Amino acid sequence: MSAASGHALLQVQDLAVRFATPEGDVSAVNGLGFTLERGQTFGIVGESGSGKSQSMLALMGLLAGNGSASGVAKFQGQDLLGLAPAQLNRIRGNRIAMIFQDPMTWLNPYLTVERQMTEVLELHKGLSRRSARQLAIAALESVRMPDAARSIDRYPHQFSGGMRQRIMIAMALLCQPDVLIADEPTTALDVTVQAQIISLLRELQRDFGTAIILITHDLGVVAGLCDEVMVLYGGRVMEQASASSIFYRPTHPYTLGLLNAIPRLDHEGERLLAIAGAPPDMAHLPQGCPFSARCSFAQARCAAEQPPLAPAAQDAHVLRACHAHARTVNASLP
Repeated sequence: MSAASGHALLQVQDLAVRFATPEGDVSAVNGLGFTLERGQTFGIVGESGSGKSQSMLALMGLLAGNGSASGVAKFQGQDLLGLAPAQLNRIRGNRIAMIFQDPMTWLNPYLTVERQMTEVLELHKGLSRRSARQLAIAALESVRMPDAARSIDRYPHQFSGGMRQRIMIAMALLCQPDVLIADEPTTALDVTVQAQIISLLRELQRDFGTAIILITHDLGVVAGLCDEVMVLYGGRVMEQASASSIFYRPTHPYTLGLLNAIPRLDHEGERLLAIAGAPPDMAHLPQGCPFSARCSFAQARCAAEQPPLAPAAQDAHVLRACHAHARTVNASLP
């Protein structure tokens, strides 16, 4: 959870992300906190616009020019948010790496895969181009790239979406990072390729002991990989617990809504249960709980009073931000 740990790789406390816009400041992330241990997989779940990606881009120092971050994000004792760009560059891509959501956005279309991969090793490891090429080929082979020795000389547009995602994973793992941030690593891929990518991440974690932060809206991916899960909505943590608690004993109405919206084979022919309404305007967040307007458990106080993120009464290992009783919510799971 967000408690301190002597063995933690990464400790995040009270992370907030703001964007200055002509209409005023937008609060994209508010009060996010967690601890990541070596070899752990931590899932961050929520709808588009909930603050998942922006929270991790803040840690990497990759926010847009109008963005700013506050709080504490200690990586092996160093606060990432306070580092100078040169210091952050020595960590970014080396000790902490990120797989971005859309490979074609982040892969340079004008450079071969070989040049994009060897550049990382030359910068962070001081290797020669020749030595770097051999390691890059080995990295592509580790992610099951067919004929890696020849494929490495091709350009990004010459690969399928699934292969480009494998290239991104291989690039992220070149320096054997301590932390791998995977932002929607299976989005826009067919289910067979999704399963292969999930299996690949699990194997790489087993082989290298890498800690993974998995950003996703897909609870099926979470079930296959994560140890602990944080559920975000409107830039705030709604619930944070072990993956088994989230799936089998949800205590927050938003978590319940996400679970009810998952298609199930044993409910064939039944209509999917969508969450009514739309996400809040991040530039004009409600005074109370951001989910109150869409919540079937909402009371009068929910719209007026922001519930604190606190341990659930029946389980101190579960953090939740909700005025409704946890047992009442959990009893509604089909």
